Amino acid sequence: MALKKKPVTGMKDMMPREMEIRDYLIGLIKETYKTFGFTSMETPCVEHIENLCSKQGGDNEKLIFKIMKRGEKLKIEEAKAENDLADGGLRYDLTVPLARYYANHSNELPSPFKALQIGNVWRADRPQKGRFRQFMQCDIDILGEASVLSEIELILATTAMLGKLDFKNFTVCINDRNILKAMAAYSGFSEDDYDEVFIVLDKMDKIGADGVAKELEEMGYTKENVDTYLKLFDETPADASGICVLKEKLGDYLSDVTADGMELIMSSVEAAKECEFKLQFDPTLVRGQSYYTGTIFEVRMDDFGGSVAGGGRYDKMIGKFTGQDTPACGFSIGFERIVMLLLENGYEVPSGKEKKAYLLEKKMPKEGMLKVLALAKVDREAGKQVLIVNMKKNKKFQKDQLIEEGYGEIVDCYADSVEPL
Repeated sequence: MALKKKPVTGMKDMMPREMEIRDYLIGLIKETYKTFGFTSMETPCVEHIENLCSKQGGDNEKLIFKIMKRGEKLKIEEAKAENDLADGGLRYDLTVPLARYYANHSNELPSPFKALQIGNVWRADRPQKGRFRQFMQCDIDILGEASVLSEIELILATTAMLGKLDFKNFTVCINDRNILKAMAAYSGFSEDDYDEVFIVLDKMDKIGADGVAKELEEMGYTKENVDTYLKLFDETPADASGICVLKEKLGDYLSDVTADGMELIMSSVEAAKECEFKLQFDPTLVRGQSYYTGTIFEVRMDDFGGSVAGGGRYDKMIGKFTGQDTPACGFSIGFERIVMLLLENGYEVPSGKEKKAYLLEKKMPKEGMLKVLALAKVDREAGKQVLIVNMKKNKKFQKDQLIEEGYGEIVDCYADSVEPL
């Protein structure tokens, strides 16, 4: 059987240029989030199949890489369904594993617990440009805090990190699942229809209000209800005043707790933000995950033409493990999308270290080699990044490559001298 050079479909090899950006980005993320009090933690890449198939991951549950049972536990002839053959799977996100982790360790953790988790996840999705079956996620979550302080800190931390990468022209969009429900109830939709209506509403940015109206009417909803619903979006400003408009219009359908909380989040973020961005109330924002119970938000970037981060409140998930609901809120950065943008924009990783290269003559004797190694040791102790490499025939091309890689000093080393020539 011939060996294959290319990676498995949907996976990719990382080249040094990309790895330099990825390593720098991970360091910057950790450094920034830790200044907001978040603590690094980690969960295994393999989860119990029961947890992954608990109807908390939406469509992601259809994309699980399942792991077959081993040894005596694998009884193919007795299996009636696919899950009878599997007892584990590769995690498709970091949120479900975090909920299990907290349920298992809550007595050993501070309250609230501010978690920072960076790790690979796997989805058996259809590979396409910018979308792979293995990719990295970067989440911050606050568990055990019921107040809107969680939302405020998550938005401030995430935007501060994006600001350090010199991203501009990005918008933080914010909404609340309870506002979505209040608007639907006011318009005459029944509670059983909410999810179906929200799926169509989520297409607003792609098909427009007319497209949403057409789909809803084709699904059997009355024109009166649809017109009332869409008129609400048309009359609601995309800033904090939009909350006041809905509060007055929806009356008892929208609780004061939800409306006042949204106003507090927006005013607090505007007052305390550490970089420049636009904060927008977007009543059409849905976010697909079924586990969201309150505030939802995402970051949209003009340069990308879509979302590069998203999250929200999920107060019911941990209770599925413990039987007792625990307040939880999280924000996930689209790590792979940000890396892609940085690569496309020719981003240069800031380097505090001076880079120096020693080029060794091919037949360098032992004495000369030891002298170069000693010099390199002194350079490293002085904080320099040092490369020792054999001299190539085409020395000019070799030096051009090193200069392109950021080596500001290149020393030619010959048998009778290690001084620059």
